Amino acid sequence: MSQEQPRQTQTEQDRDPITYGDIFNVHGNLASTPVAPVDAATMQAAENRVLGETRRGGPASAMQSAANVNLREGFVDPDEASNVARDDQIEVSESDGPGGDRVITETIAGQVVAQYIEPRAERTTPGSIANRDAVTIGEALEATSLSAGEKPVEQSDAAAIQAAEVRATGINEVLPGGIGAEAQSAATRNRALSDRDKITLSEVLEDASLKLPADKAVTREDADRVIQAEVRNRPDMHATPGGVTASMAAAARMNRNRNT
Repeated sequence: MSQEQPRQTQTEQDRDPITYGDIFNVHGNLASTPVAPVDAATMQAAENRVLGETRRGGPASAMQSAANVNLREGFVDPDEASNVARDDQIEVSESDGPGGDRVITETIAGQVVAQYIEPRAERTTPGSIANRDAVTIGEALEATSLSAGEKPVEQSDAAAIQAAEVRATGINEVLPGGIGAEAQSAATRNRALSDRDKITLSEVLEDASLKLPADKAVTREDADRVIQAEVRNRPDMHATPGGVTASMAAAARMNRNRNT
């Protein structure tokens, strides 16, 4: 009678390091390179230098999570960097965008892993936030229904709309029956719908000002939170051109210019 060979467990079969290709939309040698702790620290330092912080849900955060797993499983050495870090190929840069806003680009080995628009710090005066001529969050969302209205609602859009709702109302949760809940429902339903039947941003964001129980003028901080929410929920970490974050950034810029 033949003896049955020991079978590998699922864990033993699947034990592979987390690579850059697992967490970013990259190709070539970079895609198969395991993420190392020194790499993550290098990206964190680059983000801190340009942004003044490590963005939650951004590339540095994703790299740190991956590096921690690789270190725990023994795939990488705690003090050893991969080639991309040793060759100074991890970069965070900024350039001038529309209206003087910053375009933040994060690259690894020359491949873009995240790109988004961020309003520059605005100069405000006491009471300027109550300026009746300022663009409100609700109005910025309504503008999105014009600039990207035909776009089907995705999870990243829902996350951005929910973040905008939180900033408008000051209530740190998704309101039942609110615009954030409506966006989430649309994103969930769209996964099962054909392209022609998908729910679009215009359907969710039309009359957004009326759907919000409270509203406020858009500030740089509001735009930042919405940007982070959208980018964190996109596999390529690129904000949608003309989408919710673009409208919020534009509104923050307009309000800043009115106060200068």
